[in-house]
Amino acid sequence: MENEKHIANREKNRVAYWSVVAAVFLTSFKFIVGVTTNSLGILSEAAHSGLDLVAALMTYFAVRFSAKPADAEHNFGHGKIENFSALFETVLLLITCGWIIGEVIERIFGKGTEILVNKWSFIVISASIIVDFSRSTALKKVAKKYNSQALEADALHFSSDIYSSAVVFLGLIGVYFNFNYADSIAAFVVALIVIFVSFNLGRRAIDVLLDKAPKGMKEKIEEIISDIPEVVYAHDIKIRSSGSQTLVEMNIHVDENMTIEKAHNISHEVENILHQNFDDIDVHIHIEPGKN
Repeated sequence: MENEKHIANREKNRVAYWSVVAAVFLTSFKFIVGVTTNSLGILSEAAHSGLDLVAALMTYFAVRFSAKPADAEHNFGHGKIENFSALFETVLLLITCGWIIGEVIERIFGKGTEILVNKWSFIVISASIIVDFSRSTALKKVAKKYNSQALEADALHFSSDIYSSAVVFLGLIGVYFNFNYADSIAAFVVALIVIFVSFNLGRRAIDVLLDKAPKGMKEKIEEIISDIPEVVYAHDIKIRSSGSQTLVEMNIHVDENMTIEKAHNISHEVENILHQNFDDIDVHIHIEPGKN
């Protein structure tokens, strides 16, 4: 078990590290091209990637620290560091969206800005789409494998970049054909995409921080336990998440004439079956005699 956790932490750290490297590259590349071409669309993408860099750094450290085992002061471990990281990333994204929308309004209704579209404008966006697709795919794979909300949040950042970069690409084509407002419209669409992703990400993080039970998990546990003949009845099933780990508490009733040793063995059987059906789950069972 400890070796499996070590392998999981190493894989999560590695994918988080390379996401930081990718974010540094994209932010620098977009910023340089955005400044030289004066494209708000590319600059908005640079700001988006800049926050992705902050998010990637937060994810990297969150994954490292959340892996620390439980101690005397943190009895349930440090997993929720991942969830706090995801929530903070949401706030950063929304702040950036506010800045982008403000600039869009200023450019459309206020100052006019000349935009230079050249081959580097299209190269940087094309490179962004390729890198974002690679990182989001890798992050989603590891996030799903180890049920990591921090890595899933990072994957959402890179996924949103793919769509927003595609929109900016279309905006640059519009500017190339002398439709200058296309760049500002593209930046506005980027902001809307990021706002949508941010609210979904924030809601998921808040749900975990408020100990909301994962959807459908209670019903699945009840179904599994109903197939165990020695368990007469199960109730007070409580489920909450902490980082990649799911914590489950429940009461089960067994035959009142059963020995303590036999009842104890049944509780272990229930735990083992749940471990077989769910990844990274911690189960605590209270045994009671007879029916409720």
